[in-house]
Amino acid sequence: MGETFTLHSFMDVNEVLQFVDRLVVERTGKHLDDVQRAVVEGTWQRQTYDDIAQKCHVTKNYVGDVGAELWKLLSEALGEDIKKTNFRSNLERVYIESSQNICIGTNHNFTFSSQILNQPNKQHQESNTNTQSKSTNHDLTLAPQIIKFHNRESEIKNISNWIFNQNIHLISVLGLSGIGKTTLVKRFVDLNLQQFEVIIWKSLKFPKSLELLLTDLLNVCHQEAKETIDAKLKQLFNIFTDKKCLIIIDDVQNIFISGELAGQYQTEYKDYQNFFTMITETQHQSNVILISQEQCAEMECLDEELYPIRCLELSGLDDVEILRNMGLKDSSTTLTNHEESWLKLINLYEGNCFYLKSISMLINKNYDGKVTDFLAENTLHITNQMQSHFREIFNHLSPKEQEIVLQLSKFDRPISREDLRQSLNLSSVDFNNGLQSLQQRYLVTKIKEDKILFKLSLVFKETVL
Repeated sequence: MGETFTLHSFMDVNEVLQFVDRLVVERTGKHLDDVQRAVVEGTWQRQTYDDIAQKCHVTKNYVGDVGAELWKLLSEALGEDIKKTNFRSNLERVYIESSQNICIGTNHNFTFSSQILNQPNKQHQESNTNTQSKSTNHDLTLAPQIIKFHNRESEIKNISNWIFNQNIHLISVLGLSGIGKTTLVKRFVDLNLQQFEVIIWKSLKFPKSLELLLTDLLNVCHQEAKETIDAKLKQLFNIFTDKKCLIIIDDVQNIFISGELAGQYQTEYKDYQNFFTMITETQHQSNVILISQEQCAEMECLDEELYPIRCLELSGLDDVEILRNMGLKDSSTTLTNHEESWLKLINLYEGNCFYLKSISMLINKNYDGKVTDFLAENTLHITNQMQSHFREIFNHLSPKEQEIVLQLSKFDRPISREDLRQSLNLSSVDFNNGLQSLQQRYLVTKIKEDKILFKLSLVFKETVL
């Protein structure tokens, strides 16, 4: 005989999030965004809107508005009067009432009405079992919490297609610091947690040897690492073959040499070069995503039909939503002009979230948050935080690259390769290698017009002038 349990005896917040997400998708066609997820999770855990707002780094009023819209949507979907105060109790009751069968066994699996979940009961029961087994090998301790995600749907689709349809083994997400690389990858992970048996997020912000990294990966997979690096690699690739794994390695640029051309490995990290190559040349069913501010040869594929490698190069965002909740105002009374001034600010700072956050802080302090007053000065301001960041980037460049950057900064418009070369005292080899390296760092952009032109990042240029 089955026993009777209250729903929360075996239901965790992740299952609540999955259930609410399905309802929201059915009503709107969109998944929960990060603040909505925080509202659901926080409310389930009996947190106040103030607590949730602090966690998300947004205002309490904004969280309240998001919550109100969410409760209205859920009320319509479930035919119940859902509020923050009764969300947990009503959801538990609706779940229990809609459950066609509650099976209490060794795994405490349960099935729910197909009218609510829009899928067969057996399929959901199997999915629930898989969820429990997969989550044990998920290590997202070092993954950032994503508060806002804007306008990268096409990039998400690209990554999904590469992984689920083409089984691309090695994907690199590349671009300038602050452009949104880590946020994009974390969003992909959040949307696909149940698609992988193993998900591990590692960062090389403080670089470690490949051997130590392999030991960490094996430990997460509940395997005792063998003594030699070759044995550890064999262990890992056996897991890659047996299970669908997703490994994310962030801040890869930190294992490259400072003062040399892009993508040159430091001596103590050269093993990574072989590791990345093995990922593409060995047959398995798993995927590795590298996040980096500069590209190396192992991240680039000239023949996509031969090698399972893809590069996703991110440029800036052109979306006023980037500036929401940054405290900015506008002296204009019309929404159109308000958004126009915000778009001008975004274009001026190349749609880079790091630049825009830094300059928004300056506008709030010095211009009372009024963007039009700031733009009226017609000056590209570089904050102290940005100057420090750009000095670090410039000092990281090779002498050849520094010479090219300084020369490019003298031109107001994009310049041809021939004209740039004539103005420099570099050999053809040094010039071409330096120019290529700057593009691999995303500091110089190639423009295809009647003839090929090159331009330096405008914000970076202002610093080195």
